Amino acid sequence: MHIESPAVRLRKSRQEVYEYLTRLENFEQLMPDNIQTFEVLDPDTFRFALKGMPEIVLKRKQQNPYDQIVLGAASDKLPFTLKADLREVAPQETEVGLSFEGEFNAMMAMMIKGPITNFLGTLSQKLSAI
Repeated sequence: MHIESPAVRLRKSRQEVYEYLTRLENFEQLMPDNIQTFEVLDPDTFRFALKGMPEIVLKRKQQNPYDQIVLGAASDKLPFTLKADLREVAPQETEVGLSFEGEFNAMMAMMIKGPITNFLGTLSQKLSAI
């Protein structure tokens, strides 16, 4: 399953956006309002839970300076990745696109597509306000 959020433009350099996203504690500010818990477990891992949803642990899987950050599920039970792709539009303007990629059976994909789409939308919207 592949889901993309609409790209958002930020009035910040690609380096500033990249550095913001590589500090995992900043993801707490990007979370939906119905967040119940958020905790940075180590420099590469954090966990969060939204009301009515199971707890999710994300681990930094890859980062390409100023271009891309890839977070993935810390568990192999539900393998997925969350990517942030950064593109310079102007010296102080960056476009960020978020995408979700996961391997799920048809029933699971149908159940989570709406919540994941909403989640990506919220992350994008809050990211545009930083």
